[in-house]
Amino acid sequence: MFKAITNFSVRLVERYLPDPYIFVILLTLIAGGAAAFVEHKTPMAIVNMWGDGFWGLLGFTMQMLLVLVAGYMLASTPAVRRILAALASLPKSAGAAIILVTLVALVADWINWGFGLVVSALFAKEIARKVRVDYRLLVASAYSGFIVWHGGLAGSVPLTIATKGHFHEDKMGIIGTGDTIFSTFNLLLVAAMFIVVPLVNRLMMPDEKDSVYIDPALLKDPEPTRSDAEQNRPADKLEKSYVLSMLIGFAGLAYLFNYYIVRGAGLNLNVINFTFLVLAIVLHGNARNLLNALDEAIKGGAGIVIQFPFYAGIMAIMVDSGLAATLSDWLVSFATAHTLPFWTFLSAGLVNVFVPSGGGQWAVQSSVVISAAQSLDADVARVAMAVAWGDAWTNLLQPFWALPVLAIAGLKAKDIMGFCLIQLVVTGIIISIGLTYF
Repeated sequence: MFKAITNFSVRLVERYLPDPYIFVILLTLIAGGAAAFVEHKTPMAIVNMWGDGFWGLLGFTMQMLLVLVAGYMLASTPAVRRILAALASLPKSAGAAIILVTLVALVADWINWGFGLVVSALFAKEIARKVRVDYRLLVASAYSGFIVWHGGLAGSVPLTIATKGHFHEDKMGIIGTGDTIFSTFNLLLVAAMFIVVPLVNRLMMPDEKDSVYIDPALLKDPEPTRSDAEQNRPADKLEKSYVLSMLIGFAGLAYLFNYYIVRGAGLNLNVINFTFLVLAIVLHGNARNLLNALDEAIKGGAGIVIQFPFYAGIMAIMVDSGLAATLSDWLVSFATAHTLPFWTFLSAGLVNVFVPSGGGQWAVQSSVVISAAQSLDADVARVAMAVAWGDAWTNLLQPFWALPVLAIAGLKAKDIMGFCLIQLVVTGIIISIGLTYF
């Protein structure tokens, strides 16, 4: 029965998946239409709100891009690749391979979502070279670990509200990660995902006749090539200098030691990005290796660059038109302080279908949920984490963040999203219970 449902889900998703850019255009039109019909704003007034706010999140956009890029560069270092190759020799059966890939993905995504997306995809390829297993489910398992990213060390929402000067500091102040990432309810949710997600992936293993395998020879990574002229340039010696990289890398490590150990400071977006960038510089060894990794990393960030200005425009429409306040009042009308995290989680999951970015979603939805939480005297930190988990939850349906994984694995979204849809249902039930009762 479980496998039949999975097969139906796979076939269904293969037919309906537009590009994420289309989603942000649709949401812009929906926000504009709602401002016109609900708040009675004129079309020109709405266009002015949108245009005036379009570039309002440039600094935040750069922070989000660096989360992905720095994580990607660290994941592609030789040291990390050697660890993955060693781990890939452990599983001796298809079932064990599915479970191990899922666990590695969960750990890596909890540490940093950019790092986790790349590590999980690379590890899935390593496993597929050594174990005969359905390649679609293997890659889907690698992506399913993404469910915990927003409850982890690089979660956009908890790190944003822990960063001094964030765009809602005047409304909610600064909330430390002890009340969000390291809170009891969040850690329990993460622990539940570590149990349930691998189990569900294992149960979804198709029969032999329905499995899709891949020739290990097709998974060989291409060797980077450079012309003789480039290799003999005088400047090439500087690009390959280990001394230069170590000087700047160890300077960064010294700062981090002082920040974390001497000062005992907490996590925020800037220090997370700095940590991963410094580690990538040190582990790549020289500038040429680092920049080669950057060339690959930046491809996965194209969606952030084009879509985040639209998110800023949407946020401006919602706030300036009064739509955010109206939605907040509606939410407060049936929610209580106890149930607000649950309703926020569901609404965040819906919004994430249109805004496939935790940072972008917080920009769009935060005005509504903060106002609602304050009106009901609810726990603002828990409500903020409900937005975070709602975003992470429907990433299992929204293919935007699967793109780096798919690019590395050589698959299309339709190949894995049917499996992810099953995870969507199961994890949604557990997270809803956790946010309400944990």
